[in-house]
Amino acid sequence: MSERGALRARLDLLAREVAKFGAVGLVGLLVNIAVFNLLRHTTDLQVVRASVLATFVAILCNYVGFRYWTYRDRDKTGRTRELTLFLLFSAAGAVIENGVLYLATYGFDWNSPVQSNVFKILGIGIATLFRFWSYRTWVFKALPDPSPADSSPAEPSSAEEAARPAERFLEQRRPTETVEPDPVRN
Repeated sequence: MSERGALRARLDLLAREVAKFGAVGLVGLLVNIAVFNLLRHTTDLQVVRASVLATFVAILCNYVGFRYWTYRDRDKTGRTRELTLFLLFSAAGAVIENGVLYLATYGFDWNSPVQSNVFKILGIGIATLFRFWSYRTWVFKALPDPSPADSSPAEPSSAEEAARPAERFLEQRRPTETVEPDPVRN
């Protein structure tokens, strides 16, 4: 397979991952906003406290979606480690998300229901970029490539080649030694 074809296959896999992450995130967004508005309008909780509780409920929903759909093909051996890192990075995302809302509410006194929802969604958007990077990098780790002794001598399929980590992908295509070209004969 050409490098261009392999790159296209890798980008297709990344696009599918982003789409699945986005679908789970959209469900989490709907849960987050619904719980936030429910708490905001039916309780006496302050805006940021209602937001933190809503974020926690959405995080629980998102974990189920990420583990069993988006990243179902990733390593499942270290669930305790995975859940710990997921909660750690989710908490960091919650600080980002609710920090934006806190700044708008208490820093600029933008506290109307519409303003609160706008800044809640803005905070979710910023935190989502962080969460996508951290979940795919640290939490839901890709399975390691099988060792060369385990693989068959046949040419790997394009899907297998495309799924290799970028470093290994490039490493296999680098020449190990420089070969001088033959002089041109007349």
